[in-house]
Amino acid sequence: MPEQILTGTVCVAVHSPDAVVHAGLVSSLKHDHRVQEVPPERIDEADAVVAAFDTVDATALDELRTLSDGPDTRFLLVAGRHWRADVSAAIDRGVRAVLWRDAFTPSAFVRALLTVADGGGSFPPTLQGALMEQVRWTHREVLAPRGLSASGVSPRELDVLRLVSEGRELSEIATELCYSERTVKYILYGLMKRLQLRNRAHAVSYAIRAGLI
Repeated sequence: MPEQILTGTVCVAVHSPDAVVHAGLVSSLKHDHRVQEVPPERIDEADAVVAAFDTVDATALDELRTLSDGPDTRFLLVAGRHWRADVSAAIDRGVRAVLWRDAFTPSAFVRALLTVADGGGSFPPTLQGALMEQVRWTHREVLAPRGLSASGVSPRELDVLRLVSEGRELSEIATELCYSERTVKYILYGLMKRLQLRNRAHAVSYAIRAGLI
């Protein structure tokens, strides 16, 4: 009979090629009623997946995909101090938290798991700094020269999307923004083509989900 999962608990799958490390991680979960381990074959039920690596590099990130390639999988990495991966690439792989092994405590571990399961993130200051530098470089070298924001949407595209979401006709939007109606159509078409959006309703839905409007 399958193990019964307690309502309200955070389900956690633990992966480590080192049996001792694996046992230590599982032991850290045993005495906290807020978390419960699920076996590897039920990884799709996990609210967070823990993976332990001595060195985090491109190979380690590829290994995460073998554990679960689901788009919504959230990983917490317990890592040695050898970080050789692109932080943005790690986030793209689903990494939402990192704990250094030499700073590991059961309470910090559980706290990070609860944060990840709740949709948040937790990175050491050094990795946060690296990520901020990547974001700054991308904005300065890639987005700004193209008139785009970090969301990939330009200010005037946001203005048009906001007014479309209010149910305004294109002629009304043109008057409001002091554009020609042709320009408004061009802005919308360019946005939908670039982001592969089907129509205006899809564009508005995307903007709402992305927190742009």
